[in-house]
Amino acid sequence: MEQDMELHARLGEIMQRLNEAALARWGSAPQIIAVSKTVPAQRVNPVLAEGITRLGENRVQEILQKRPELDASFRIDLIGRLQNNKVKYIIDQVAMIQSLDRESLAQEIDRRAQQHGLVMPVLIQVNIGDEPQKGGVAVESLFDFARYAARLPGLRVKGLMAVMPDLRDQEALRPYFVRMRQLFDTLALEAIEGVSMEELSMGMSGDYELAAQEGATVVRIGSAIFGARDPVSRAE
Repeated sequence: MEQDMELHARLGEIMQRLNEAALARWGSAPQIIAVSKTVPAQRVNPVLAEGITRLGENRVQEILQKRPELDASFRIDLIGRLQNNKVKYIIDQVAMIQSLDRESLAQEIDRRAQQHGLVMPVLIQVNIGDEPQKGGVAVESLFDFARYAARLPGLRVKGLMAVMPDLRDQEALRPYFVRMRQLFDTLALEAIEGVSMEELSMGMSGDYELAAQEGATVVRIGSAIFGARDPVSRAE
């Protein structure tokens, strides 16, 4: 009961901050994806009663292990970097793949989805900080990659995702969020067949208010919901 009350309080504060950050400028607050990596299912399930229906997981193995213990009402998004040879294990286990970042992965998602009679919603991950250690399509390649992915019948491009540089200064971080929203809006104006700009997934536990201010439609929040645990990964 005490844990449920603490969870209710944390989520209430997060939702209030998101509303204050986004409503005046954008008309609505971003949707919350609860990042449940490393969190046992019994601690995850109570967020459903708080109105959270989407979960974000980073690792294929953890999705497969945890899925049977999670409430069936949850939809799970794969938000971590995905190896081509792991697609077959999760193609029918997740609602969306948010980390599409290369042609070979797009081909494998397309192939496996068609085998299962599915069309997999995907977000294109953008390497907005041009960081070699991170996944993501380079900004200058984004539009060509979107056109390529849109031609594959087994997937549908639904928007963009970004993992921001690990900067402590919020104002130094802001231009990256601004640039992502610009890319999102510009790609929408391209009106590419098979691409629908519905989701802009950016912002995590340490910067979700900034993301909301600059036009995120989805924020991925883990430690701020579930409490302190391992150091926050920039995939959250």
